[in-house]
Amino acid sequence: MQEISTNPSLNSILAREEEKILACVHCGLCLEACPTYVATGDENDSPRGRIYLMRAVKEQRLTVGSLAFEKHIDRCLGCRACESACPAGVQYGLLLEAARAEITHGETKPAGTYRLLYFVLKHVWSRPKRLRAAFALARLWRDSGIARLMLKTGLAGSISGQFGFAMALLDGSRVRTGSGSDRALQVLPPPNQQSAATSHAQLFKGCVTDGLFKRVNEATARVLQVNGCHVQAPVAQVCCGALHAHAGDLKGARALARQNIDAFRDTAGQIVTNAGGCGAMLASYGHLLEHEEQYSHAAREFSGRVRDVGQQLQSMGFRNGAEIGFDRTTYDASCHLLHGQQGADASLQMLWAIPKLNFIPLPGSDVCCGGAGVYNLLEPELSEQVLNEKLKHIEESGAAVLATGNPGCHMQIAAGAHLAKIPLRVVHPVELLDESYRQAGYYVSAEGAASNSHGRQAVHPNIST
Repeated sequence: MQEISTNPSLNSILAREEEKILACVHCGLCLEACPTYVATGDENDSPRGRIYLMRAVKEQRLTVGSLAFEKHIDRCLGCRACESACPAGVQYGLLLEAARAEITHGETKPAGTYRLLYFVLKHVWSRPKRLRAAFALARLWRDSGIARLMLKTGLAGSISGQFGFAMALLDGSRVRTGSGSDRALQVLPPPNQQSAATSHAQLFKGCVTDGLFKRVNEATARVLQVNGCHVQAPVAQVCCGALHAHAGDLKGARALARQNIDAFRDTAGQIVTNAGGCGAMLASYGHLLEHEEQYSHAAREFSGRVRDVGQQLQSMGFRNGAEIGFDRTTYDASCHLLHGQQGADASLQMLWAIPKLNFIPLPGSDVCCGGAGVYNLLEPELSEQVLNEKLKHIEESGAAVLATGNPGCHMQIAAGAHLAKIPLRVVHPVELLDESYRQAGYYVSAEGAASNSHGRQAVHPNIST
């Protein structure tokens, strides 16, 4: 299979989207929806400005290696808010990935932090064993308190601002307060329900979630099991490829997509994610592999099975829990869960199952936090501007707990709150629902797993493979 047939260029994607692009009425709705345009006021940092630059490259009025093209394409968060705002339905995310691929394969090679990113994506992120080792080292660094100590003493920031923020991101992934997920908990079926599951789900564990937020995967499995869903997680699954695609490494993203399609090919039920970025990427496999004869049909089927955990629970109908306290709680929507999967409302509904939750809406909850994968390390100044606006709204809300459905958003907001000295516990919505189910007595500890006082048999919560 030749690369030319499986790697559509920016020109070919622009040509395919030309009718929609020409349908643009220059209404400007994408401008106010774009966090980078709001931050800079530069038309080139807006979606229609970047599309203009892409067309200039296509028409050979501008080169891929030009400073203007690289600068403004790199500064895009890729949050896809413009897609939701665009009345013409332009698929901007596909255009952005194609533009970044052109830069990556252009005559001028990316330098500095971007070059390091491409090296890590190729030699670590695409190699499961190396990636697991890297996350094991990161957990050791986090759980030993080294990252926290370096932040407290200011040593991390003295090395470099980006390194300091990276340590804050790592420290932000730990459980700060609350009970967290107890791995010894096992699930009790309802008294009027047989222990056999009524539906099946295949959990996509995600590399960052499994590496730094394993408690979220465990909470997801328990919550699904409480609601009569048998959960499995195919062993051969790998990274979703989102970081590769966003960085312009579409070849690497396609290789990972093929591995995931093969891993889930003979499994039953929906493919459930708990990370908005992963979910949006998995849902786009049909587009990513549409030109590959061997995988195009399987990719479309795969994408059609993808659900966020909130969407899966919504489709099944799920049980209410018990009270978990009265800390003021708010919710921030993951951009890719909102604009890529259209699943933010379903994610928020998990909180409605918690009685008497002291919930307050967050102004601008649909606006990007500035994390965007590793954007916060590649474009730190603009990321900080976007994050500061988010933190201002959080502080004004008075919330002590913030729920969000993506690990990147979790770490970005937790790191920003820590550095700004804002007391805030950041969690996934499913963690709060899991805690609510624990308070309601839907789980039993490992010591009492054989049976409870009603004689119901416990269902082991471990994710089967």
